[in-house]
Amino acid sequence: MVGVNTNPQDLGRTHLIGIGGAGMSAVARLLLAHGVPVYGSDAQDSTAVTQLREQGATVTVGQKAENVQDVDTVVISTAIRESNPELAAARERGLQVVHRSDALAVSMHGSHVVAVAGTHGKTTTSSMTAVMLEAAGRQPSWAIGAHVADLGANAALGHGEWFVAEADESDGSFLKYAPSVAVVTNIEPDHLDHYPTVEAFFQAFDDFAATLRDGGTLVACQDDPGSRDLARKVRDRGGRVLTYGTDSTADIEIHDVEPHGLGSSAALVVGEGADARRHRLTLSVPGMHNVQNATAAFAVALATGVPAEDALRGLTGFHGSARRFDLKGEGGGVRVFDDYAHHPTEVAAALTAARNVAGEGHRVLAMFQPHLFSRTKAFATEFAAALELADHAWVLPIFAAREDPMPGVTSELITDAAGENVTAAEDAQQAMDQMVAQAQPGDLMLTIGAGDVTVHGPRLVEALATAADQASAGEATR
Repeated sequence: MVGVNTNPQDLGRTHLIGIGGAGMSAVARLLLAHGVPVYGSDAQDSTAVTQLREQGATVTVGQKAENVQDVDTVVISTAIRESNPELAAARERGLQVVHRSDALAVSMHGSHVVAVAGTHGKTTTSSMTAVMLEAAGRQPSWAIGAHVADLGANAALGHGEWFVAEADESDGSFLKYAPSVAVVTNIEPDHLDHYPTVEAFFQAFDDFAATLRDGGTLVACQDDPGSRDLARKVRDRGGRVLTYGTDSTADIEIHDVEPHGLGSSAALVVGEGADARRHRLTLSVPGMHNVQNATAAFAVALATGVPAEDALRGLTGFHGSARRFDLKGEGGGVRVFDDYAHHPTEVAAALTAARNVAGEGHRVLAMFQPHLFSRTKAFATEFAAALELADHAWVLPIFAAREDPMPGVTSELITDAAGENVTAAEDAQQAMDQMVAQAQPGDLMLTIGAGDVTVHGPRLVEALATAADQASAGEATR
């Protein structure tokens, strides 16, 4: 069975369907670094595709059966349907077909793994951890579901012993990595299109903790009920656990959190009584959720033997991951950010951070695109409550992603449950027109969601700048 004990060379010539995606391109980079001949296809050219070609991959635009004629292994994601012509041809030819997570596990061959899981925050926490280990001179490998500006890529094969991986719970694939350190940022029900019950979702995280190697460490957030309960279970089984959070029972306790514009800081207290050690965490990213994420990374440092001061210095140098409160620009005195938030808790965290960054007397205007019909149906009321944190939020039609439409499930489920400051938009253009019309200098705009809403951030910047220029020209002619 293909996994962490498989030599990457044993995959032979490897074709990745949808190679330009965040997860697939990360695997492709790692396999190329291992010397595996990499092929792939995608629906269109992209920056990721161009970079992979430059690294030696052979990539075809368009998906056709003939693309897998001369390969040994085909890598798919959960989003690839059996009707895909390349997958169908691979099945017919009897090629080895493996999931993206299996190929990622192969890429970890010979490493000690830090696997970062959780309903929210795993991309940022894994990014912070990789940046921290790199700054501490540990030369880690990493595979993360977003481009990390401080590292220059979403994946790389380092020369050190540690491999940092974002571990995806959405399809249960996070059970494949046999980590030496497992991080669980939080456990809130999600992906109920895959898990038959909420109980099954929580059980998956229990199973994830059970994949720890002998002597491994679970790092868990004591502030989150699900994560806290998991930590208790692992401790009861005799496992090693390191908890963090504002809760007074945490092994690493967070105190004195202070926002500083686009950054934040906090005191971290390790231990208790006369043996307690106090450290100051300073970040270049905003929000309480990022203080918690960084503290999780700091806990990984303690678990892997990185000196505390080296870890703190590395975390100070973290400047964010793509699509995580990502500044797209400024137009007419209005800053526009983009965030990948697609669960109510994430939306609330993003808008709370936006409120702190905007400052007193300035408004937060948001464009939200729900992701998946099943998620919208399950959490419509919670999304409504989260979006009410904005001064005004416009809700776009649902981004279907891998799902087919569900009768009666539309964005109006959210807006009908919300107050007057949350309204439905027919499309992104209508939302942008209304946002620009309402904008005032000093306001902050946020595009939110896991779909293609991200493309509208730069468009908002341009539209705001144009509106400001037109207003100035009008004043000049009076």
